[in-house]
Amino acid sequence: MKPEEIQQLIEKHLPDCTATVASDDQTHYEATVVSNAFAGKRPLQRHQLVYAALGERMGREIHALSIAAFTPEEWQARSA
Repeated sequence: MKPEEIQQLIEKHLPDCTATVASDDQTHYEATVVSNAFAGKRPLQRHQLVYAALGERMGREIHALSIAAFTPEEWQARSA
């Protein structure tokens, strides 16, 4: 799967989300996801939201996915 396809799936599933996905081998991916949907959620819950966006592709087309999930406020503070 192309990183752009994964990005589109995540952004379609999570409203007002910004996702960036990278891969060197089209099997192992790194995603940075910024969404208001993560507010008040623990890291595991945030990852579950991203996994839900990808459904059955996880473990099939997507062998491994590293996720960095932030609220917009967390992302802004990190970028400052």
